Amino acid sequence: MWEVSRNCAGKDLRWLLYAKGGSFRKWYGNLEHLVDWSNKARQHYRKSVSARIIDQKFWYQEGITWTDITSIGTGFRYLPQNTTFDMAGPTAFFSKQQSIGKFLCLLNSTFTSMILPVLNPTFHAQLRDVKNIPKPNNFSELIELDDIAKKNISLSRNDWDSFEISWDFESLPLLSLNHRRDTLSNTYAALRYHWQEMTDKMQQLEEENNCIFIETYGLQNELTPEVPLSEITLTCNPHYRYGGKRSEKQLEALLLADTMREFISYAVGCMFGRYSPDKPGLILANQGQTAADYLAQIPNPAFPPDADNVIPILDEGWFTDDIAERFKAFLRLTFGGDHYEENLAFLEDAIGKDIRAYFLRDFYKDHLKTYKKRPIYWLFSSPGGNFNALISMHRYRPDTLSVILNNYLRQYRVKLTAHRVHLEQVSINPAAPQRDITQALKAIDQTNKTLAELKEYEDEILYPLATQRLEIDLDDGVKVNYARFGRALKQVAGLS
Repeated sequence: MWEVSRNCAGKDLRWLLYAKGGSFRKWYGNLEHLVDWSNKARQHYRKSVSARIIDQKFWYQEGITWTDITSIGTGFRYLPQNTTFDMAGPTAFFSKQQSIGKFLCLLNSTFTSMILPVLNPTFHAQLRDVKNIPKPNNFSELIELDDIAKKNISLSRNDWDSFEISWDFESLPLLSLNHRRDTLSNTYAALRYHWQEMTDKMQQLEEENNCIFIETYGLQNELTPEVPLSEITLTCNPHYRYGGKRSEKQLEALLLADTMREFISYAVGCMFGRYSPDKPGLILANQGQTAADYLAQIPNPAFPPDADNVIPILDEGWFTDDIAERFKAFLRLTFGGDHYEENLAFLEDAIGKDIRAYFLRDFYKDHLKTYKKRPIYWLFSSPGGNFNALISMHRYRPDTLSVILNNYLRQYRVKLTAHRVHLEQVSINPAAPQRDITQALKAIDQTNKTLAELKEYEDEILYPLATQRLEIDLDDGVKVNYARFGRALKQVAGLS
């Protein structure tokens, strides 16, 4: 859903939110896709033998959806209005007289977990199977189910919307004033406590829900109400998020590391103006938007977006908009300067390396993982990785490559050449210690290799592309647009 312009997505627009199954999750979530819902596309669906379109009377209605194929249980989720679905995420709709909440509680109960494999012993959970689940005779009288469903949907939705890939993401919980403490470490501890409260509350509600159906069906001798932590499907719950046979210490370390990486990712989003610490929600998320569009919304930003949509990722701070230095400025802004060194050390300890090394080696891999190999930030990278520049695809313009070429790649070559001159002076200085001379000679050799790599990248790859002033269309999707830049971009298996 993040591949297109935000102003082109929604009811009565080209792109519509699309439930497509996904991983095991209950109550709410797994809304990660869009489908072309234009008149032309809908005509195609009606005529195609491989595509079907639901009856118009079901369009935009709320319902209950789930994942068709699963080996670890079926998670039933509320499907909000103004969405659609496909066979991988089948959906049940209900008449106005029926309560979606009650049905959602029934479907997410241990009773359904027991009966569904009897109705269909395969890994598929089809609509006819769901319809055949017997309802208790007093179903309409179980009014407490509505409250359980409402609370669990709210908990699950708040959890889902806490992450960048959510349609309704606004800001990081880590930056919420509700959890803010004097240091990053104490702030995370407060947030972790809140997440545990959410997990405990959902577990309590699910077990209460199971008790109701066990008693209603008279299954006290067959079923127990307990729900293991691994089945409390909140992303903030490490037992569900990571699973496996890991210790509590390992789970907590994984959750802390990922939370710090999400903080870094959000900071990069603020660097590009996609987000802002001054205003919740998306700021620049439409094709071709510029820093001027950002300033029209936030005239006096505390953390201004990068002016030219190019952020270098290099081994040192060769440029004023160097990504590592900009992140450090963001950390100072969001958590203050009094504990800056302590906060940075805490973050670096959590991710297992210093921030510059993380940006150089891991950031883009994590970005690709978060955005499922459909990245919204693109990494222009020389073959040996000695030059890297990140851009936001939503702010891409036909002159973006010329900006990278003239303002960064060529300037970096000039800076490296000047640095080599300095190293040469050290290497021939008779008063210099032998150790310094040896290090200088080694650095000269590496600098020469880097300069040769950058020249080849410029001459054979970047300059020819820059002269073409390539256009992109976000409606074509990342897979098509990314390939247009060939070897200029970081090569990604299954995407490049």
